[in-house]
Amino acid sequence: MNLRVSKSLIGWIFILLATILISLFYFYPMLQAFILSFKSGMGASLQFVGLDNYIRLFNDPVALIAIRNTFIYLIFQVPLMIIIAMFFSVLLNSPNLKFKGFFRTAIFLPSVISLVAYSVIFKYLFSTDGLVNEFLLSISIISEPIEWLMDPFWAKVVIIIAITWRWTGYNMIFYLAGLQNVDHSVYEAARIDGANVVQQFFYITIPMLKPIILFTAITSTIGTLQLFDEPMNITMGGPGNETLTISQYIYNLSFEYTPDFGYAAAVSFIIVVLTVIFSIIQFKLGGERD
Repeated sequence: MNLRVSKSLIGWIFILLATILISLFYFYPMLQAFILSFKSGMGASLQFVGLDNYIRLFNDPVALIAIRNTFIYLIFQVPLMIIIAMFFSVLLNSPNLKFKGFFRTAIFLPSVISLVAYSVIFKYLFSTDGLVNEFLLSISIISEPIEWLMDPFWAKVVIIIAITWRWTGYNMIFYLAGLQNVDHSVYEAARIDGANVVQQFFYITIPMLKPIILFTAITSTIGTLQLFDEPMNITMGGPGNETLTISQYIYNLSFEYTPDFGYAAAVSFIIVVLTVIFSIIQFKLGGERD
């Protein structure tokens, strides 16, 4: 009995330590940020303004543009990345494919590259005299250089391409790990029953990967809602705030414009609310009971 009590006490001590650290470094800053969102100004000049920051948020055209841009990245980039990651995972899970280790490493490698470094590389690749325009001109697809970073539409396309290139390999690893836990006899039985490759993918692979798809969809959604490095380093939010994201706008409110930490905190809680909403939707669509 004493040994059981001792083990239980040790367990509670470990849990208590983790709870204290999580509360101190996660929940306490969140609480302070929430309190700060009801104030305006900075430093000693902070004043309580009630709901003024939230009212201002819904009447702020720049904030609404940032929310719209973030939604565009989310709607197009997350499904595209998940589909490509699943395609590569199925391809690289083939037992007949040679040099699988090399291809897996090559596709995963972009996810370990510095965010700032690869963003700068994309900025130069898609500049007016960059390699992308030179290549397209050399094969006569375009007759004049495309202003990738100066056109609102193409600037968003560049951001989406950059994010997809960076994170596809990261999500592919999760799908690949899930596929390796699927017994090959399931696919063999399906082939014997006359199921082709497409039918196997939709009726075996996707149902088997459903929990992993839900996980990657939620984490990718959270990451896209917090998108900062790519638009900051590739386009600086331009042209005309057309690639500005919520996180970048929070940064501008805190450090680029006249600092207003209270309003910046209020804007940051838009990300929290959107994350909760999209997570609930994805859990419902994915079937949280599974």
